[in-house]
Amino acid sequence: MFKFLKSLLGRGPAVTNVTPLDAEALVRQGAMLLDVRSAAERQATKIRGSTHVPLNDLGNQAGTLPRDRVIVCQCASGRRSALAAKHLAAAGFDVRNLQGGIQAWQAAGLPTQ
Repeated sequence: MFKFLKSLLGRGPAVTNVTPLDAEALVRQGAMLLDVRSAAERQATKIRGSTHVPLNDLGNQAGTLPRDRVIVCQCASGRRSALAAKHLAAAGFDVRNLQGGIQAWQAAGLPTQ
């Protein structure tokens, strides 16, 4: 629990931000795209193939995530996903943050559903 709180407060490993095009390339290479937005946000729009684990559930569900793949965290703007990525990095996952979130993804002309 304290490790999770430390990671959310900014103490822990640095996380690399990636552009939407870099995130898309990582996903094509086998990375998992992890959507940490709320269920209502996801219902409105989502990136095809993404996995949904809301940020407030991440502490309980991190054990279900793959450790043998890169995980790209995604939210609406990149702020919540940065918190999620820090938490996962502190837990030993190979993780990146989608800078600008789904908004940047859409602005780059990448598809959503």
